[in-house]
Amino acid sequence: MFFSDIINQVNQVFISLDATSIPNYLIFFVFALGAILIGKYTSLIVGIIIKNFIPGERQEITNNLIHPLKKPFQLAGTCLLISLSSAWLIDYEKLYKFFHPLIVFSVVASLAWLASRIFSQLVRIYGIEIISKSGLENELLLVFETIVNLMIGFVALVSYAQSQKFPLTGLLAGVSIGGIAISFSASKTLEQFFGTIVLFLDRPFIPGDYIRCSLGAGEIYGRVESIGLRSTKIRVAATSTLYIVPNNKLADAAIENITRGKKVMVLLYLDFTKKLTEQEEALVQQVARNSKDSLMGIDPGSMKITVFDHEATGKSRARMTFFILGSSENSIQLRKQLLEVANQNFSKELKKFGIDFNMQEPNIYVDSPVTI
Repeated sequence: MFFSDIINQVNQVFISLDATSIPNYLIFFVFALGAILIGKYTSLIVGIIIKNFIPGERQEITNNLIHPLKKPFQLAGTCLLISLSSAWLIDYEKLYKFFHPLIVFSVVASLAWLASRIFSQLVRIYGIEIISKSGLENELLLVFETIVNLMIGFVALVSYAQSQKFPLTGLLAGVSIGGIAISFSASKTLEQFFGTIVLFLDRPFIPGDYIRCSLGAGEIYGRVESIGLRSTKIRVAATSTLYIVPNNKLADAAIENITRGKKVMVLLYLDFTKKLTEQEEALVQQVARNSKDSLMGIDPGSMKITVFDHEATGKSRARMTFFILGSSENSIQLRKQLLEVANQNFSKELKKFGIDFNMQEPNIYVDSPVTI
């Protein structure tokens, strides 16, 4: 409403200045150009609004949500301003009908993207800590994030369809009737198609992964070469022959992914502010094990802690090594973030006993090679 009032006031100014000599479509393009320039400062404008209305939480919200998401804010702000500027095109029916669906689509898509990024950022900041405290499986965060993103996409699609007056009810009814008819005539093809959807959503493997699976013909071990709409091609390791498996059979099979069995070694160095006694060294090791054992995804029994004297300072230094496990790159990244939370809790726990240290940054991660 604020921006539309401004546009109406500017419109009255043009009318009072005998603006009939200036075509409205030119005014639209001028305003659209201005929207692109002003849209770059959307994150700054949002920060000012937060500063005025939520002064206590301003710094935290700005650092956690606005600065990391500057580009999504800029795109959404630009699209909104261009949408408001399209009021100048109403007098040109053909031009308005051409641009309006594109402008509305850009607004809906940019807002959906912004909402998705904000939710993902909230999950990374607060969800990780909640999961680590509750003891739940941290893979649930990835599943929950995917579900919410699908919901955001569905809401955006419905909103766009309603704004363009698409007959959603009739379309869904037609799809349902057509789906029933197709299901009777091509049940096997649909079964393979849905198997493909399961493989793409669950992603138990990707092209290039080495897998082992048990099918009707026996056990197959080889490298995935491609995943098609109907079948997956696997290069058998022993014979180098190409085995073509229907996707619906792979979706139901037990699959061992050899490639994703890798471990990532974490190497941490802790520089203490004093020389530790034997009792303090034992306390450091105990607190470290407790903090890391509560973190899911740590390879049990892989943690090694060595406390020694720093050659340069003469104070105590600790080297901590362990392995983190994950089934995908996203889960590995999630566990790295969980590790940061665990490190903070570890530091707080030691400070209660008067033991302070500085952690070497950044953490060192080494991919463990896979033995095929």
